Amino acid sequence: MASKKIVVLISGSGSNLQALIDAEQKGELGCGKITLVVSNKKNAYGLTRASNASIPTFVQTLKQYKDAGKTREDFDHDLAQHIERTEAPDLIVLAGWMHILSPAFIDMFRGRIINLHPALPGELDGAHAIDRAYEEFKEGKRLSTGVMVHYVIPEVDKGKPIMTQVIPCVEGDTLEDLENRIHAAEHQILPRAVKQVLAGSGQTQ
Repeated sequence: MASKKIVVLISGSGSNLQALIDAEQKGELGCGKITLVVSNKKNAYGLTRASNASIPTFVQTLKQYKDAGKTREDFDHDLAQHIERTEAPDLIVLAGWMHILSPAFIDMFRGRIINLHPALPGELDGAHAIDRAYEEFKEGKRLSTGVMVHYVIPEVDKGKPIMTQVIPCVEGDTLEDLENRIHAAEHQILPRAVKQVLAGSGQTQ
């Protein structure tokens, strides 16, 4: 079976990227092969993780565009063109990508972009979801949170879920405890979701 190309977008340490790299090396991504890692931060440690696994990398920063008087839409358009021209990927995975993509990017890959978000569908959309879940837990408003992998649409964290997992909030938890429990779940759910989507069994967006 021919391999299917995966492009992973990151902004930071790349721990979820590492989970995908490890899964691919174990044959757990099915026919998936990571062919490019993209970062919008030139010092992101995820770039080192990619290089250590002999995966090509590409860096494009928004600052370059702002300094040149260009817009976020210009950034998104050019990045989409570069990825499509060089990789023509079967799947794009946002794994800690801290840049909200506009339709200038999404429309080129509609139905081929998935995102990992540390909350369940319809809960805690957007940034700082873990912090917000922890605060609600401490206030007695929440007993659990979760993680999901979903298709990307222009509305942030609103695309159809592919896979979800409930994460309990435990009495005595610190924020770090909850973060660690969520990250451990992310590292398990993301490779499974990627394999499912590439096998054609993910829900349509």
